[in-house]
Amino acid sequence: MLVTAVILSFNSEAYIQACLDSVVAAFQPLEDKCEIYIVDNGSTDSSRGLIEDLQRIHPNLIRPIFNARNLGTTVARNLALKQARGRYLLVVDSDVVIPENTLPVLIAALEADPACGLVAPRLVYPDGRPQLSVDRFPSIGRKIARFLFLRRIERAKATQPDGPQPVDYAISAFWLFRREILSRLGGLDERFFYAPEDADFCASIWLSGWRVVYVSQAHAIHDARELSRRGIFNRFTLHHLVGLGRYFLKHRYLFSPRGLTRRIAKAQNARASGDATPGT
Repeated sequence: MLVTAVILSFNSEAYIQACLDSVVAAFQPLEDKCEIYIVDNGSTDSSRGLIEDLQRIHPNLIRPIFNARNLGTTVARNLALKQARGRYLLVVDSDVVIPENTLPVLIAALEADPACGLVAPRLVYPDGRPQLSVDRFPSIGRKIARFLFLRRIERAKATQPDGPQPVDYAISAFWLFRREILSRLGGLDERFFYAPEDADFCASIWLSGWRVVYVSQAHAIHDARELSRRGIFNRFTLHHLVGLGRYFLKHRYLFSPRGLTRRIAKAQNARASGDATPGT
């Protein structure tokens, strides 16, 4: 099994068909077998029925998981990741559409660099505007700036460097990573219900001696719903704030990630000197 895709769905009736069709098409250029898990996280719209219809169309490809309620992003994704058989694990949100040439480019980037653990493509909105798909590790100041000035930051990112580039973290709307990462970390940290599980997972990858790499040559379309930005006080915003507090406690900083980056540098140096090997 080459790739296992894990699609997380929550009230995704407007997106899930296009997402799944694009994943199926993206698998076509690949020479080995692939599989798709669709994890519905307690949707209250018609998502479940749509997923059941899609599973009947692709009975040997799609494996649905239906949760009775919203278990959050980490628990839900881990349910599928624990069953995944792929050498590479693809995590995508249901509002993502993947062009057919994206996966071969990302797989090639992983195979070309043994120290690369996770790759992420350039994400764009449906109208082609650039999206902030990778970022620096969060801090209080950085999160406030991102909340207030996200569109301005995204416009400034319109010109991206060519070629694979190491980044602090990539948002979890689209990840492709090695199975060894899952074996090493044991999945996503389920103490995070919502965000910033992406920053935490990528930080853990760096601390394990692997690298997180942004591949600008590959892209995907992300019709970002940004549930935590819909009003100041909603349950996703509260989950995000709780998650931020948990993240800062776990990685032992608040205003500056300098201590985290020093620990990452030590882990990377240990690997380079042969004292540590990713995945072991």
